[in-house]
Amino acid sequence: MSNVDVIKNAYEAFGRGDVPAVLGAMDPEIEWHEAEGNPYMPSGEAFIGPDAVLNQLFARLAVEWDGFEVHPNLFYDAGETVIIEGRYTGTFKATGKEQDTQFCHIWHFKGGKITKFQQYTNTAALQEVMGMHANS
Repeated sequence: MSNVDVIKNAYEAFGRGDVPAVLGAMDPEIEWHEAEGNPYMPSGEAFIGPDAVLNQLFARLAVEWDGFEVHPNLFYDAGETVIIEGRYTGTFKATGKEQDTQFCHIWHFKGGKITKFQQYTNTAALQEVMGMHANS
């Protein structure tokens, strides 16, 4: 299976709520980086390991959002790196605000497992939807 296929399967699994399948694609020492300024990890420091990703990110997404979805649109195969362009949608429960925000995900592989994830997204829009700053 190609690395692009692994990622496509992971996005499909996430979309149907099969979180164990997503976590299973990860290396035990995965470094998961949210974009700097993302309310879930504003410093951009990494979550280390699938359990950290599950407990500090995925669990919060499941509780704090209605209809949170990840829509990957374009997949770029760069061998041990796969780059995805797409959009996030959903409604943040605490504010009732909806998002439709673009993203770029960069996935790094070694031996068929995801070893590193880097997110780039419009963090100002995400902060606004989550009520983290006032309207400009």
